[in-house]
Parts: sequence; C-alpha cells; structure tokens
Amino acid sequence: MANILLVDDSMTFREELKMDLVQAGHVVLEAVNGEEGLKLAVEGNIDLIISDLNMPKMDGLTMCSHIREQGINTLIFMLTTQTNPELKAQAAKLQIKAWIVKPYNKSALINGIAKVLSLK
Repeated sequence: MANILLVDDSMTFREELKMDLVQAGHVVLEAVNGEEGLKLAVEGNIDLIISDLNMPKMDGLTMCSHIREQGINTLIFMLTTQTNPELKAQAAKLQIKAWIVKPYNKSALINGIAKVLSLK
C-alpha cells in the first residue's frame, strides 16, 4: 500500500508498530533518530513519516523542519508522549497532519493511516 518511514529511538516501539504496519500491507523503513530519518526522507520515496518527538542527535520537529526546507511535502504524523500546546503549534506550522499521544489505539492509528493515504 504505502512506503512508511518510522522514526523512533525505541527499538521495542518500532518493532511493535512495524509489525502492525506490515500486517496492514505497508512497507516500513526505520530510523533511530532525526538525522537518520532526514537522510531516508530525502533519499527515499516515502508516502508517510511517523516520528517520535524526543530523540537523540535530532528531535522530530527539527527533522520535520529540515524535511520541509528540502521541499519535501510528505505526510507526517507525530507520535509522542508530549502534549505541550506550543509544540503542537510548531508542528502545525510544519504541516504535520496528526499529533498522536502515546499510548495510542493501534487499530485507530492503522485506520487513520489508511484514511489519510486514501485522500492523498
């Protein structure tokens, strides 16, 4: 269905979400921080990026900012424990499509991804 880039420093989280995404028919690329995520976003044919916010080397919002500066308009979901309204406002300026707070409902996330991708 779609090429999804999953950017999160938690291997456990990436493995769990990757399994769900692959079962839903998606191809999943993984990055452990914003630097790796940025590199893969620039290099690859990515339909959706799902990123954590707090990561070593480069956080999720900084990565998204660099992605947008490169002229890449890929759909982005932020999946984080953060609920700070100022961070959400920064995300909105970067055209991040969804801000999802962990823990999250897996089936709702998978269904939301399918819906957003169908509108693309």
